[in-house]
Amino acid sequence: MSSRVVVLTGASSGIGRAAALAFAARGDRVVLVARDEMALARVAAACGADALVVPADVTDAEQVDAVAEVALRRHGRIDVWVDTAAVMAYGKFEDLPPAVFDHVIRTDLLGPAHVARTALRVFRRQGRGILIVGSSLLAHVAVPYMSSYVTAKWGLRGLVRTLRQETRDLSDVHVCWVAPGSVDTSIYTSAGNYAGFVGRPPPPVDPPERVAGAIVRLADRPRSGVSVGAANGFIKMGFVLLPPLYDALVTPLMRNFGLSRQATEPHDGNVFGPSPRVDGGPGRWGRTRIAATLLATATAVSGAAYLGRRATRG
Repeated sequence: MSSRVVVLTGASSGIGRAAALAFAARGDRVVLVARDEMALARVAAACGADALVVPADVTDAEQVDAVAEVALRRHGRIDVWVDTAAVMAYGKFEDLPPAVFDHVIRTDLLGPAHVARTALRVFRRQGRGILIVGSSLLAHVAVPYMSSYVTAKWGLRGLVRTLRQETRDLSDVHVCWVAPGSVDTSIYTSAGNYAGFVGRPPPPVDPPERVAGAIVRLADRPRSGVSVGAANGFIKMGFVLLPPLYDALVTPLMRNFGLSRQATEPHDGNVFGPSPRVDGGPGRWGRTRIAATLLATATAVSGAAYLGRRATRG
């Protein structure tokens, strides 16, 4: 394809940053959006001189509209809009301050809704455009200590499905989702935390560049969506087919793999505003841990299923 105009909300770090670099590398003109102007400036420098920085908060619908106006004034059109802006907070539901829970929902569900409303207005006028929404494996399964994030992503999944239905009359307008599993970004260490221990991505962990590659491919050849993560299918299967067993195993697995052993006092992290990013973090691991993790989990699931069958027959 020829050079496109790509708006990226959530471009200051993680998957958004990797996607911005990937689009810029292929010659697309990128519009970088996030709350942290200094972090955006660093991403813009890596993308090249043509990158446009527009600081904005997706929880504010007027600011999102302003992003579109700036992009249209500069480039005259928007071909692709990628939204990966998100925040997280760890802790049992009753331990999360209500304001923290509400703001995660506001950022991770109402934020994408603001983006979608603005983007689809532009695309409908143009008669074409691609909206790519950052979903998650946690839009399909539930895990403890992440109630606000899970709630937002499940709601976002329903919104995206509805938007796909409502844009069927526009043959050149596409609404897509990308659902990664664990990704090695700073969202875990930047998250609000009321669980007592610093969060980390449970294995297997993909680099953000892998998810960015999937996003670029969706922009090249739009389809409903794509899941990124070697264990995603296995985890969803357990959630759907063996719910009692899944619920029995997910809490100890989350304690051992989703939370580090590094203690932390309660704090709201970057939920309400930008905070210093800490990449890496305690106890990180990569895809090399997948075999041992999946083997241990599969053994536990198989053993429990076998014992369950024996007890039923007896």
